[in-house]
Amino acid sequence: MDSEAIKHQKAQVGQEAVQYIEDGMVIGIGSGSTMWYMVEALGKRVQTGLNIIGVPTSHATRKHAAQLGIPLKTVDEVDHIDLTIDGADQIDVQYQGIKGGGASHLMEKIVATNSTKNMWIVDESKMVEAFNYPVPVEVIPYGSRQLERRLAQMDLHPRLRKNPAGEFVTTDSNNYIIDLYLDPLTDPIRLANQLNPLVGIIEHGLFLNMVNTIIVQHEQGPEVINVR
Repeated sequence: MDSEAIKHQKAQVGQEAVQYIEDGMVIGIGSGSTMWYMVEALGKRVQTGLNIIGVPTSHATRKHAAQLGIPLKTVDEVDHIDLTIDGADQIDVQYQGIKGGGASHLMEKIVATNSTKNMWIVDESKMVEAFNYPVPVEVIPYGSRQLERRLAQMDLHPRLRKNPAGEFVTTDSNNYIIDLYLDPLTDPIRLANQLNPLVGIIEHGLFLNMVNTIIVQHEQGPEVINVR
């Protein structure tokens, strides 16, 4: 599928997702290229009278939503979040997800775990049999090289993420990202259990047993998958 077709699907699924947002809701607003279209669609609904509060999951999403007049609060300024809508880098056949290609998965997971319901919206290219996308791991800068070595000793094929200028990518929380290149990753739960105890890791990009509804945009229209 070419890039224009993917962009079209992202725009369509973004517009589809906002139909699930009702007046008075507190909405977690995810990050990434698909979510850009959803924020645009949500902004139009707010401008025509929809009354919601948005909780953004990244500085970029906050800036975009604010420009469109969407009322915003932080996760600590609300007492609940009704629904979080976000994208995903990949979703496997067990409906587990990888997120963090945009280095926002820590804030995304904080918002998601404080939400009553979670929805992922994706184009059909994101649905896979088994993960082959790098697993992002947000880490404290201090000791990150040592942690990279330890992950290598565990055969997890780590690589500290750098930008095109060769500088370490930093997250909104001023941490680094180590990507794990595992192809295929057939047991994400086992990997999560390996990563969780390691000192220096703040959060990984495996979103496990978390999503309630997935909307997959196909060429012929949206597919709604009710997971749990």
